[in-house]
Amino acid sequence: MERVIKSGDGWRIGWNPNAVEYQGLVGTDDWAIELTAAELDVFCRLLAQLADTMKQLTAELMDEEKIACEAESDLLWMEVEGYPHQYSLRFILNSGRCAEGKWQASAVPGLLQAAGMLKVF
Repeated sequence: MERVIKSGDGWRIGWNPNAVEYQGLVGTDDWAIELTAAELDVFCRLLAQLADTMKQLTAELMDEEKIACEAESDLLWMEVEGYPHQYSLRFILNSGRCAEGKWQASAVPGLLQAAGMLKVF
């Protein structure tokens, strides 16, 4: 598999299996950070988990109710905040070099879709 970088309005995500240390990349139009393969795997897993949680909460909340949900591993912490159908995403990298980033609600659907297909052959 060769290097893949997917991007859209306000988001980008990448995978380079041939890189020595940092095979992954996440970011926006204004910033990016390289991630190890393990960090990228956790990022994609927690993103999918949080999106699924928000989807499940749709029936539990009134239309005007906002919510925040968090998920964490030893490598990173993530939070979604907003409405079940439109929410922002924030993360903090807890290992090694430490970093923090955020995506606006309009960018999250594209990032979520790309993260789910990033390593599909």
